[in-house]
Amino acid sequence: MTEKILTVRNRAGIHARPAALIAQTANKFECEVVLIKDDAEVNAKSIMGVITMAAGYNSNIILHTDGEDEVQCADALVQLFESRFEEE
Repeated sequence: MTEKILTVRNRAGIHARPAALIAQTANKFECEVVLIKDDAEVNAKSIMGVITMAAGYNSNIILHTDGEDEVQCADALVQLFESRFEEE
């Protein structure tokens, strides 16, 4: 299992567009992808699950990936968060 801490860096937080980008990116990989914020644990391959986390600006999210391509998936999601979902 690979674990990373992600920080939401775009001012609008995770709304529909970033949630869709997260799910699209996660779905490119075979591994399991879970996002954890506070007590909420969601499947990152589900747009609705990602939106329900209600992650605002500067929120910290724990990313767990588990499977054959877990490192590549984690790296892709880290890059997506660091690019601020290409919004700014």
